[in-house]
Amino acid sequence: MSIAAKVGNHILSILHLCFSKLLNRKANDNNPQHPTIGFLNSAQPEIPHPGDMAADGDGIKHRSLTANGINIHVAEKGEGPVVLFVHGFPELWYSWRHQILALSALGYRVIAPDMRGYGGTDAPPEARDYTMCHIVGDLVALLDALGVEQVFLVGHDWGAMVAWNFCLFRPDRVKALVNLSVAFSPRKPGRRPLDALRFAYGDDYYICRFQVPGEIEAEIVEAGGAEKVLRKFFAYRHPGPLYLPKGALKDSVPLPEWLTQEDFAYYCKQFEQKGFTGGLNYYRAINLNWEIMAPWTGAQVKVPVKFIVGELDLTYHMPGVQDYIHKGGMKKDVPFLQEAVILEGVGHFLQQEKPDEISKHIYDFIQNF
Repeated sequence: MSIAAKVGNHILSILHLCFSKLLNRKANDNNPQHPTIGFLNSAQPEIPHPGDMAADGDGIKHRSLTANGINIHVAEKGEGPVVLFVHGFPELWYSWRHQILALSALGYRVIAPDMRGYGGTDAPPEARDYTMCHIVGDLVALLDALGVEQVFLVGHDWGAMVAWNFCLFRPDRVKALVNLSVAFSPRKPGRRPLDALRFAYGDDYYICRFQVPGEIEAEIVEAGGAEKVLRKFFAYRHPGPLYLPKGALKDSVPLPEWLTQEDFAYYCKQFEQKGFTGGLNYYRAINLNWEIMAPWTGAQVKVPVKFIVGELDLTYHMPGVQDYIHKGGMKKDVPFLQEAVILEGVGHFLQQEKPDEISKHIYDFIQNF
């Protein structure tokens, strides 16, 4: 057995041991910050899925696989070394449509799932089913179901956070990582992250507004449905924090230039059918994730990494982030960080705003391994 495989197995053993008490504890199911945890597995009701290996007009194949107790919709194209794309909020596999075509044409097998809670993948209703253990567990089980041993991992937004944790949990499964938008954030044992965000930005900060189950979902319906909230997020280019006071979703904003009406219609259709609760549950599990990640306090990400962020991305302007990236903090926590790229004049959804540039950055990095 290789050293990497031994490390991965050792990490899994620690994971089981460290969470055993949490798994058996009684919790108040009405409090999303202190629920019980179903370790890497949660059987849920089935929902309709695309047909097995049906192909669209671009030759992208779609199928549904059962992995980690849920049904996961996967988009695939190409042959060769595997690139696994992990999307964020409020997105879908479709957010990687440009990179799927580009990387598959360059000799890679590209896999882009709808993440737990999104699109054609099952959406458990409770926030307790959206910990990093569940989400990373979904991806590991998906790779096992596909017969894939190692991947080049690419994440964005929440997908970037999932990718960082994937590398902490299972570095043996990752050849190299390209992460977009969200820098690594080491666990701070002194304060729960949601409490810190509320202290820094107040109750109208978008993450704080997402916390009460059903509340923001009702406001989305009242504002006119998925179209309004998707426009709000996709069009946001201000480098400052995003606030969502009550009634803000009713404001009408134009689509960004990089998003066609046809592409936007696809997002709207998927979110009208599935709703937003699954995606919002990632935010509602923030403090729970902080709790269960205690064993990884001080842990380093030890895979080769390239990090890319837009100059206008709100994540790049959070307090301390730029100093962390540029003054050695991130390099300390991610010792094999090889490059940090800041794209001038680019916002948060950089893989869609600058698709060719991002595809080239990914290819130029992963071809070295």
